[in-house]
Amino acid sequence: MRKEKDFIGEIELDESTLYGIQTYRALENFPPSGERINPYLIRSYLQVKKAAALTNWKVNLLSNELHPYIDKAIDMLIDETNGLINGESESIFDTIVVDPYQGGAGTSLNMNINEVIANSALIIAGKKPGEYDYIHPLDHVNMSQSTNDTFPTALKMASIELLRELQEVFSALQRELQNKEEEFSGILKLGRTQMQDAVPIALGQEFGSYAQAIARDRWRFYNAEERLRSVNLGGTAIGNSIATNTKYVLSVVNELRNICGLPIAKAEDLIEATQNLDMFVEVHGIVKAGATSIQKFCNDLRLLSSGPDGGFGEIILPQRQAGSTIMPGKVNPVILENTIQICEIIKSHDQTITNLISNGNLELNQYMPVIAHLFLKTMVMLRDTAKNLRVKCIQDIKANKKRCEENLLKSKAIAATMIPVFGYDKIAEIVKLSDEKDVPFVKLLMSELNLSKDELNKILQKELGITLEFST
Repeated sequence: MRKEKDFIGEIELDESTLYGIQTYRALENFPPSGERINPYLIRSYLQVKKAAALTNWKVNLLSNELHPYIDKAIDMLIDETNGLINGESESIFDTIVVDPYQGGAGTSLNMNINEVIANSALIIAGKKPGEYDYIHPLDHVNMSQSTNDTFPTALKMASIELLRELQEVFSALQRELQNKEEEFSGILKLGRTQMQDAVPIALGQEFGSYAQAIARDRWRFYNAEERLRSVNLGGTAIGNSIATNTKYVLSVVNELRNICGLPIAKAEDLIEATQNLDMFVEVHGIVKAGATSIQKFCNDLRLLSSGPDGGFGEIILPQRQAGSTIMPGKVNPVILENTIQICEIIKSHDQTITNLISNGNLELNQYMPVIAHLFLKTMVMLRDTAKNLRVKCIQDIKANKKRCEENLLKSKAIAATMIPVFGYDKIAEIVKLSDEKDVPFVKLLMSELNLSKDELNKILQKELGITLEFST
């Protein structure tokens, strides 16, 4: 066992434990939620530490002797984190152990990372963990930094990366919806407004509208990245760069940009950038808009597939699992239901993030940990559910062409398309007569106006670009 102490007291840790006393206190202070720090945030934070160490070395604040050990330790930890992101290993969670729901504006995470880097560097240097007189978590690893500039910077970097992944997933979803738009382009069906029969529409046109909404969201994601590029690294505690020097402040963001490959830049006003997190309200709102677009058309698909015998039944969803323990043959739209629930969670995240950002005080927002965790969690959840929706639902949807035509011919939906040819009053008279005699509108229309199927289809082709097969 090894002993570590701070101004609060002394504790014992296993000799090989890579974290230290501050991480231990965080584990003792905050009840475990069962959730983990987002790996993109861990990687970005490690990249921030690498840039800080490199800059401190270049401006002669960190010695030639210590910098290689610290740098190598960080690279090893980045490799571990990449393993987690790539689904290969979760070993980074053996050392980055603090809970995402923590007090202290993120100090617990910063200290966890500082301690693990320091102890990993000590081992590389041939020392034992805890020999901080040689490499210290604060004096060396955290040199020229504060939680208050490193945490927001790492969060913005992680957010940009996930925002780009969201763009790719939404792009794939858009293409799949466009495939369905083309596949279903010749299928005429009943359009509905306010849950009531309206006018005819092609099934492909409905899917085309979904694709267009997703395309708009994808474009929003692309533009939103700009809001996250300005970082306050170098501002230290409150943005006035206390406990560092001018050379470091002017150089560190450039070094970080080279390391992470993201188009970040030093904020013009480091104090303001440390105080305010409004850009996360804006960007999360844009991500939430993407969730609402998906939720809207998922509800549409549930309706269009409903029944199938006693509902709309106009599309056929892929069967993914049995829907009942008592009703044989019942299949539920489980992928759509899962997606809708995820979208509702994202909307709740938006409210929490908005509330916490507006409740920051003076020079800092103390609620950064939950803001960060929910913000990144939203993007991961939306990314994964949008991909799941595309692969396990959208791409295997089939049209029930017979039911589409059947529902259309039972309705009065084509009445509006007849008005340019026969006039409003005449068509309105036939609609009324159809209700009074309880005769399908199309059948009565053809008899009253002495129209053949071919003549009716000529009108439909002119007005809608689609004809009916009259197979029902």
